[in-house]
Amino acid sequence: MRPTRTQSCVRGSQETTNPEPNPKQYPVTEIADLPLPILLPAAGNGRGIVVMAASPPATASVEERLATIRRAADRRVGDDDELRQLLRENPRPVCLDGFEPSDRMTMAQGVGKAVQVKQMLRAGCKVKIVVADLSALLNKRMGGDRSAIRAAGRRMVETWKALGVDDDGVEFLWSSEEIGKRAAEYWPLVLGVAQKIDYETTVRCCKAVRRSAKDELSAAQFMCPIMQCADVLFFEVDICHMGMDQEKVNEQARKYCAAIGRKKKPIILSYDTLPGLKDGKKVTKVDESSAIFMEDDEVKVNQKIKKAFCPPKITEGNPCLEYIKKIVLPWLGRFDVFRKEANGGDKTYNEMEEIFEDYGSGALHPADVKSNLAKAINLILQPVRDHLDRKSDTKVLLHTVKSDPPSSNSYFPSCIPPKIAEDKFESLLSIGEECIEKDELRRLLQEKAHPICYDGFEPSGRMHIAQGVGKAISVNKMVRAECRVKIWIADWFAMLNKKMAGDLNKIQTVGRYMIEIWKALGMNMEGVEFLWASEEINKRVDEYWDLVIDIAQRRTLNRIVRCSQIMGRSEKDNLTSAQIFYPLMQCADILFLEVSILALSLYMLPGFKEGQQKMSKSDPSSAIFMEDDESMVDCKIEHAFCPEKIVEGNPCLEYIKYIVFPWFGKFEFLCEETNGGNRTYDRIEDLNMDYSNGALHPADVKPALAKAINQILQPVRDHFNNNSEAKALLGTVKVC
Repeated sequence: MRPTRTQSCVRGSQETTNPEPNPKQYPVTEIADLPLPILLPAAGNGRGIVVMAASPPATASVEERLATIRRAADRRVGDDDELRQLLRENPRPVCLDGFEPSDRMTMAQGVGKAVQVKQMLRAGCKVKIVVADLSALLNKRMGGDRSAIRAAGRRMVETWKALGVDDDGVEFLWSSEEIGKRAAEYWPLVLGVAQKIDYETTVRCCKAVRRSAKDELSAAQFMCPIMQCADVLFFEVDICHMGMDQEKVNEQARKYCAAIGRKKKPIILSYDTLPGLKDGKKVTKVDESSAIFMEDDEVKVNQKIKKAFCPPKITEGNPCLEYIKKIVLPWLGRFDVFRKEANGGDKTYNEMEEIFEDYGSGALHPADVKSNLAKAINLILQPVRDHLDRKSDTKVLLHTVKSDPPSSNSYFPSCIPPKIAEDKFESLLSIGEECIEKDELRRLLQEKAHPICYDGFEPSGRMHIAQGVGKAISVNKMVRAECRVKIWIADWFAMLNKKMAGDLNKIQTVGRYMIEIWKALGMNMEGVEFLWASEEINKRVDEYWDLVIDIAQRRTLNRIVRCSQIMGRSEKDNLTSAQIFYPLMQCADILFLEVSILALSLYMLPGFKEGQQKMSKSDPSSAIFMEDDESMVDCKIEHAFCPEKIVEGNPCLEYIKYIVFPWFGKFEFLCEETNGGNRTYDRIEDLNMDYSNGALHPADVKPALAKAINQILQPVRDHFNNNSEAKALLGTVKVC
């Protein structure tokens, strides 16, 4: 029954008597009369309060629900048949919407989103609204201040509740909290998505989060589209319903489903956002006059609408008409024009086409539009003003929301290392080709008895001698210097880098095989701890990914792209988005493991062929591999590039310098007396001198080198021949 002027309207447990309606105001209307939001008098203050139907009528057919969803979108990815099938199979499909908390909320964000949400509810959907506080942090909203972002998010949620977006069909979810609950599930999903989306596509998607085309992207901003795609699967949604600026990102979620063979793909619904009031272009929060904000009072609204761009007889790109189309008509169900009889008299519009027609012909003047648009907007905003004024906690939130710079980060450890002898300093220096900050290393060893050293590797198909013998040599030197060595088995990173076709199980099998090789070589395991990245990260997943995010905020995307050389690729190679995560995560690893020594850069052995600056696993003849038998070693070294009297760029001499000398402490030649007899070199400098003046010939060097290499590798061969577990592991690796 329709309430009369003397009947009571009840909201909650409060009751009030309806005031006499003003003939120049929107009348009270029964819910059943309108398909969308309406206003009823609010209890206690006589102002309008939003009351909206939260679910479809019990008799709503699939076609009626489909029509409601169509009205909620300006563009769709997924045709009617796909949507129709979803509605038939799922009476309560899950719809995802979301927002980044920011210091100010436009009317498009507030009322516009409320309109969209209620339409989806009327179509029978359950709506999950994600408060994307983590994305806001990545994008440095509110200066990257977590507490300010949280306060802004809470205030925005309160605003929607004041607009009636507060019923059983709506669930507000804070991304940081939900990810924290299931972090071990979420972050592998993010990395999986990143593997399927190339770098350039993600950069294009970043337009959704960039403030200006001139802004340089940070690595953190690059992460946002990948995480948004993962959200679609993580929150188990059927429909993505967001602004048009998010369409490209949401489409990637759909493409990801196709790439992994997932039959259920999200349907993408996108709606246009409101244009700016000044020129019909995009709203900018920097220019307050370009939009109506939810906290604007009546005077501000009137001033902004009065100055708004509204050219006579021009309907396209007219922001005032767009406000009527996207806010007033959906919210009030009508647009009332009050004017003098001489100007055409009062008129009520129920359809936008009618407004466009009258405005285009001149029957509706800009002055009439502006004055009545301001009235309608103030009518819609008043319940929000009243609600926020009544709630003291939201007043506090309003003052809390600010854009202060973030406080200094506590992740970066300040290490205080112990006292150690100068010879240990020299021993550690001998490991690397370069030491960044020698003075810091010396001070560290003087202050800390057992500093933590970091080394790591990506498990991959085959292990060459530099990885095997070279790492064993350097690790044993660290242990002798009383360091604790953490060897990071970067299985997740190998997956990101598409090693073993990105198969984590195969990668971990190869990792165990490589550990067996180091054991067989005599690596000192008492001072060594092997840590699997996938396991360690999952133990402290929140701490780890917070650290990755913090690093990403402090580095530009271009800087991270330059770091792609870590992965052995040129900057110009086609990168996947996952490979941008790689340098960020490697940087985070060092801080996550709280290591003291990490920047002792190791030398890379060249390939055996002329001009090969590094070994290549795709060319087996370019290097010695740990599983090579004696005849293979002899053959490879026999055919190796070894120019007579040339020391520089000679791979055979490099093997002697970096493998044989560190392993044996000397290099022995067995030669005929006619060729100078047997010789033993204790210093590489002496050997190089004899080679450069012709006293040593390539024919002398090669067999002696082959003999030394085979001596080093023999214990590894014996281990894999005699140990049943090691033999089985090698057999598994060969078929990986």
